[in-house]
Order: sequence, then structure tokens, then C-alpha cells
Amino acid sequence: MSRPVRVRFAPSPTGPLHIGGVRTALYNYLFARQHGGVMILRIEDTDSQRFVPGAEEYILESLKWCGIEIDEGVGAGGPHAPYRQSERREIYLKYALQLVDAGWAYYAFDTAEELDALRREAEERGEAFAYNYAVREKLATSLALPADEVKARIERGDQWVIRFRMPENQTVEMDDLIRGHVEVNTSTLDDKVLYKSADALPTYHLANIVDDYLMEVSHVIRGEEWLPSLPLHYLLYRAFGWQERQPRFAHLPLLLKPTGGGKLSKRDGDKMGFPVFPLFWTSPTGETARGYREDGYFPEAFINMLALLGWNPGTEQEIFSMQELIDSFSLERVSKSGARFQPDKAKWFNAQYMHHKSDAELAALFQPILRDHGIEVADEVAGRAAGIMKERATFITDLWDLTSFFFTAPAEYEEKQTRKYWKGQNPEILRELRDVLASIDDFSKENTEQIVHGWIEEKGYGMGQVMNTLRLALVGAGKGPGMYDVTAFIGREETLRRIDHILATLKPAE
Repeated sequence: MSRPVRVRFAPSPTGPLHIGGVRTALYNYLFARQHGGVMILRIEDTDSQRFVPGAEEYILESLKWCGIEIDEGVGAGGPHAPYRQSERREIYLKYALQLVDAGWAYYAFDTAEELDALRREAEERGEAFAYNYAVREKLATSLALPADEVKARIERGDQWVIRFRMPENQTVEMDDLIRGHVEVNTSTLDDKVLYKSADALPTYHLANIVDDYLMEVSHVIRGEEWLPSLPLHYLLYRAFGWQERQPRFAHLPLLLKPTGGGKLSKRDGDKMGFPVFPLFWTSPTGETARGYREDGYFPEAFINMLALLGWNPGTEQEIFSMQELIDSFSLERVSKSGARFQPDKAKWFNAQYMHHKSDAELAALFQPILRDHGIEVADEVAGRAAGIMKERATFITDLWDLTSFFFTAPAEYEEKQTRKYWKGQNPEILRELRDVLASIDDFSKENTEQIVHGWIEEKGYGMGQVMNTLRLALVGAGKGPGMYDVTAFIGREETLRRIDHILATLKPAE
């Protein structure tokens, strides 16, 4: 019988959550939901030197904004609490010592200075220093020192680490749900540190294995930067005798720069003008970074865009709701190669979601912008304006420039349009049109269009000539929707007032 699906997203609070991390969380979430499983959030804060205040709160807020729901873990609680590794520190030493007792690990007393000296000596010989089977019994380790000396060093408070004793010349066979079967010879691997007495904390390698086991994680879905660690993790499960409970692994491809060369970074975003973090971030030192939320992206558009960076649904469909992503997602269709980030495609996704939003949804988002410009109108009015122009917008913030003429009469007239249309007989034609408009009782779009078009045909005027002159009067520029959308929106009295204003104030072009 297969195990219940339990996945975990386990970020380190070392700064803002990169969109690559959000994608990892998303793929875990989609996989869990599709299989009726559990999504766990674990904070891996064992690296005290790199801990950044505020980063954990940023992670939680980012996941909430993205709609990635946590079933168990930090912020949600659960049967395997606590879910911060710094609060689980007393758990790990027991397991590290278990490995020492079983011969799978050993104490090492080397100082940082001694290790630096060994690295320099190796470099002088044109070699790379590796702490492995070739040197571990020649250094200050429990494999080389007498047992009583090891005990004495520990009792007098000498600093030590526990290193994994990597077997020599063995083949580790591994299976990855994305990359298939992988084999590595252990002689190419070094003896990683598992636990440090200096801060009484484990390293990632020990902590994540122990926690995944205790939290009954069934699948580990993480970035490909952890692929080189997979042999060690396989061997740790073997060393503990936990092979039956070993999770299945899947290593996700990198998010690449828009140019395709290398991992996407904040520097790329700064250089090319797009964010690489979900939310705006201010570091404890005052450094800031842009966020998709503050740049005006809808969370559902952001998530839709991210989902397709590395995963292919196998169809032509590009717009997915979260539920559709859950229904369609599979690790089998995740690419092995890196996914190149495309800033313009991110904007395209946002525009698609903008175009499909209802007037009521748009009104709620547009009202704060209107109030910032001193405009107080009913939600229905704000929604109508946004609805008319939404097909031309990419972001909510675009709407004021696109719709301002609905709410404020032009204070000046675009020079190019004025030279082109405010000349000859056009002002007098507009005066005639004013009288036609003044006689219309039903000022709906359809009725006004029918009456005005009939008048234009009767008089033999050019349609573009009349409409563009009217546009100059009502909008002040050569932009906006159809003129009957404008007249219906601002109403008869405001239409006539704007025509009267241009006739009274603007001198015709010569």
C-alpha cells in the first residue's frame, strides 16, 4: 500500500523568498493537493550566521499572497511541532551520536585555521583539498586519536564537529522522479559536517533527513542545487536503517536569466527592470528590492506564470486557475533543463487576468487609485470605467491614464491633435453637433450613435472628421475608447459643457 502524500517546503530565513523558491513551494502544493496530501512548511534556520530578521515573516506573507495554503507547520501547527529547526536542536545531537556509535560518523577537532592551511598547501601542489577517506585518519579525528584523548578533548570543551564517514569506492544508486536513474561513486564525495558543537546545531544534511523522517515526508521536491547532496542523503537513510521510510526525490530545474545563461538573480532584475521576489523587501540594513505584488501583478497571474516555468501541461492551454493547475500538474512533465524567465511574458499573463476580471472586481482595485486623484464615485461608476478600458491595460495602475478623461474634463488639448483637427470648418461642425446632442433625450450609447451617424450622413460630413474633432473636445487627445462610450459615460450635460469649453477657449489652428 502506498504511503499518504506528505510534502514539505523548507526555506531558510536568510533573506527575501526568491521566485524560484516560490515555484518550489507551488509545485509541492500542487502535488499535495492533487494527491489529497499534506503541505508542510518547515523553517530551516540552523545557519545562525546567515539568519535575517523579518525573513520568516516575509516567507509566510508571500505564500499567503500567492494562495499557497499550508496544512501543517510554521503558522499552522500540527502533530510534529515544532517546525522551526532552531526549536528542535535537542533532537539532532541524539541522531548524530547514533551515527558515531554505528561507525557511520566521527568526531573531527580541526580548527578553521588548520583547515585553511591544508587548503593552501593543496593549492600550492595544484590540487583541491577534500576532507575524505584519504585524509580523515591522518587528521585530528576520532578515527585517528586514542579514545581517551577524544573523550578528554570533548570534556574540556574543545570545539568539534561530527562528519559523515563516506564509504570508499561504493556505487550509490538513486532514482529521481524528474531525472531518472543516477549513479555516483562515493570516492568522489567528501565527508560532510553533520553537527557542530560551536552552536549546538546540525547542518542542513542531518537536520533535513531527521526532520523528513520524523515528519513522515513521502516526497522531497526541491531545487536542483541539492542534487549533488542526494548521494549523502541516500546514505544517511541507509545509515539510520530508514530505507523503508525514505521519501522519493524530485529535483526541479533552475530558473534562468532572460538571456539563458545562469541562474536568475536580483541583479538581473535590477538591470532589466523586473522583480525577482514576490513582495517588496526592505532588509535590516535598508536595502530594498521590488516585488510582484507592489509592481501591480495579480497573485493568480504570478502563479500561472511561475507554474509554466519548468512544467509543460502537454496542451496549448496557458491560462490556468489554481484548481486547473492542481488537476493538470505532474512531475513527469517537469523539464530537466533550466527554464528561461521572460519578463514580457509575465506582463502578458497579468494582462490576460486583467481582461477577464469583472467590473466589480476591477472597481475594488481601482477605487484607491481614484481616491488618490481626488475622485469620489460609486463602485458601479469606477467599475464601468475600468471595464471599458481593461482590454488596453496590463496593470491596475494603468487605468488612471487610460480613464482619467471619464472623471475630469481636459484642462489642455494635445498639440498634434489640435493642429490636425481644430481647423477649417471643424469648429463650426462641432457647434452643429452640439445642437444635435442637446436634442437627444435617450443618451445611451446605441441611441446617440444612431442619431449622430444619421446626421453625419445627411450633412455629408466625413465620419473621421467629426469623430476626431469630438474626441479632441471630450478627451483632449487622440486616445480613448469609442466616442459613444465616452458620451454615455459622462452624460449629456458634461458632454455639452466640454464642447462649449473648447469652442469658447481654443483658437482654431491656422
